[in-house]
Amino acid sequence: MGLRELKRERTRRLISDKAFELFIDHGFGRTTVEQIAAAAEVGPSTLYRYFPTKETLVLEFVEDSLFGALDWFREQPPIDLPDGLQSVIERVLDQLEGNPDRVRTVYELARQTPSVSAHLTEAIWRWRNELTVELSRRLAADSPDQPLAGESVEFTAALAAGITMNIIEITVQMWVDNPAGTDVKELAREAMCLLRGGGIPLPAVGR
Repeated sequence: MGLRELKRERTRRLISDKAFELFIDHGFGRTTVEQIAAAAEVGPSTLYRYFPTKETLVLEFVEDSLFGALDWFREQPPIDLPDGLQSVIERVLDQLEGNPDRVRTVYELARQTPSVSAHLTEAIWRWRNELTVELSRRLAADSPDQPLAGESVEFTAALAAGITMNIIEITVQMWVDNPAGTDVKELAREAMCLLRGGGIPLPAVGR
């Protein structure tokens, strides 16, 4: 990363951090863009270049965690898909677990603010759709001698992507509700063990 990109990332992170401090202290609705810009020592126009809306400020951390794991998965060579999906889940949870206060704030703001909830739902669906596309590509490439019908590939990929997102959502929700008594990655592993046992099908290379 060059100096310019590093500076941009630091500015982006500072704006996000200051926004969360204000959201926690004053609430989402009572915090203005001008207040966030002043706290980060940037102009409102600069803030808008990084974050078009206040909702994107709230969800920046969650989206980075989700789509960063998906970008990693896209770069991996052909692997057993259940193993790959478990790695995706654990990468997301590693990021979220590293900043529990921010995760809980996101969930609290989503409960209180319809616009934040709508943006969170949209981000989740977008992630599921992009994961479906990647899984469809891998499934089609894994069985060139016994190609599945396009509709069957997409259906299987969509089911797997939905299951993957459900594991993340349910695990994180349980952790948010009971932070002291929940090991998020252990819960995710338990869920994957159930899936590998055949209770719910996941695609696998060569099947």
